[in-house]
Amino acid sequence: MDASQAAQLTTLLKAVATGDRLAFERLYRLSSPHLFAVALRMLRHRAWAEEVLHDSFIALWHHAASYNDALSSPMTWMTHIVRNRCIDWLRNGAVRQSLAEETYRDDEAELLPAPRAFAPDDKQVAKLHHCLRHLSSEQRQSITLAYFQGLSHSDIASWLQQPVGSVKSWIRRGLDHLRECVGL
Repeated sequence: MDASQAAQLTTLLKAVATGDRLAFERLYRLSSPHLFAVALRMLRHRAWAEEVLHDSFIALWHHAASYNDALSSPMTWMTHIVRNRCIDWLRNGAVRQSLAEETYRDDEAELLPAPRAFAPDDKQVAKLHHCLRHLSSEQRQSITLAYFQGLSHSDIASWLQQPVGSVKSWIRRGLDHLRECVGL
């Protein structure tokens, strides 16, 4: 996002803070594609991402006056709101229950496309798949949540209901194993 776009969003947020509905609509049109992508990447369910985006824009409407352009860019501030709403959504017990009822394959197929989808000479991808199979389920799940879902260590610990130190250790050891196994 360039400076002129950031300035435009800042102006719109200031107008929204005064109750300007047209500015709110313009803000939504300009920022919702990016914010929806953030929510969808974190939640991996379109309906959930839509719900979180809706809640986030309600929060933006009510808290636009608290935005301070000296502290962050407008998109960073709005992304932070969406990210926090996603984390709250994931922490919700009903969501965890629905996820527990879904079948979950704890293998590398969820992490990367199958090796046959790459050029036949791409031995590194096949090697990575081989190495991922040798991680513990805790390491594989923690790495997936951190690098593919964008969750922080503390978010992962809350999600898995495990100590933060354990999560950090699983990620560090898993990445060390992958680095050594792949040969980087």
